[in-house]
Formats: sequence, C-alpha cells, structure tokens
Amino acid sequence: MKISGTIMILGSALLLGLFFYPLWNIRLEAPQYPDPLGMDIYIAGIEGEEEFDIQNIDGVNHYIGMKKIPKPEEMWEFNVFPIVIGSMAGLGILLGFLGFFGKISPHWFMGWLVLMIILGILGMYDFNNWLLDYGTDLDPKAIIKLTDAEGNPLNYKPPLLGSEKILNFTAHSYPRTGAYMMFIGMFLTLIAWFAGFRTVKTKK
Repeated sequence: MKISGTIMILGSALLLGLFFYPLWNIRLEAPQYPDPLGMDIYIAGIEGEEEFDIQNIDGVNHYIGMKKIPKPEEMWEFNVFPIVIGSMAGLGILLGFLGFFGKISPHWFMGWLVLMIILGILGMYDFNNWLLDYGTDLDPKAIIKLTDAEGNPLNYKPPLLGSEKILNFTAHSYPRTGAYMMFIGMFLTLIAWFAGFRTVKTKK
C-alpha cells in the first residue's frame, strides 16, 4: 500500500493547483478586436486575460443588456468552491497517508474519486446554469435589442465547452491549467486504487 498511498497523496495534492491556476477560460474573437478578449475563471473569481479585458467585455455586453462579469462577493460559488477544493485535497492527502501505513482499504481511494466526480458534475451543472442566466437574462432597456425570426430575444449564452458563433463574435470555452491538474489528480487516484487493490489481492 505504500506505492498506492504515495500516488493518492500526489493526486490529491494536485487539486491545490486550482488555488493558483484558472479552471476555465472563455475567449471572444471578433474582427474589431485584433487581440481576442478573454476571461480566466478561477475557483475564487474571474480575471481578464489582459488588463482591460473584463472592462471591454462588460462594455460590449452593456449594449445588448447583458450583466457585468460578477465580482467574487456577488457569487456564492466563489466563497464555497475554495472550501470544497481545499477540503477534498486535505481529505485525499489524509487517506493517502492512512493507506501508506496500511490503516485503510484502497476502496477509500475509490470513494474519494466517486465523490470528486459527483462534485465535478455538480460544479459543471452550476457553471452551465450561470452561463445560461448570463446569456439570456437581458436588460429590457438595453440600447440594442436583437431578436430571432419569431421576435424572441437572442440567446447570447457562451458554450459550456467548444466554440460557437454569437453575433459577430466567436466564443471559445475550454479548460485551463487548473482543470487539467484536477483531471490528472483524479486519474492518479484511480491508479492509486488499482495499485492498492492489486497489492491487497496479492497478499491474500
């Protein structure tokens, strides 16, 4: 169990990268912007890729009635997500140490992974709901009101994953460094469970 415990510790520790690197990125490309506008989404807030990107995105959105990019204090997620990630990293590291000394079964590693997957799915669901609200809850007093063929307000929701045309912009939405560190950490946890399971089975 020493090898599997060590792998579990390393995998769980990778989650701490989310405190330093962005989880997701949304970038807007348009002919009038030679340099694309982008925002990096962290677990504790949103920052522009460049110094004035957030202000420029808010300025463009103002004309069609979209809300401003939320500040950390305006979304409960930015207060809760750091606690959840920190707790899961700490729990995983603890389980890794316990596994290293043979105090617990490797199935605890799988339990941690399943819980992490559930939390990840809930997080993506919440993120998609935010994007939907962000792109559809428009100010009726907006300077520019655009509608579809049936007269309904257009949907400006950025894609959850991938690229999509929105008016004269092309929106790109993809994971960033923090997300990749999390995915690698979860994969290492799977390896830790498998290695521990093989070790326990061999001893029997």
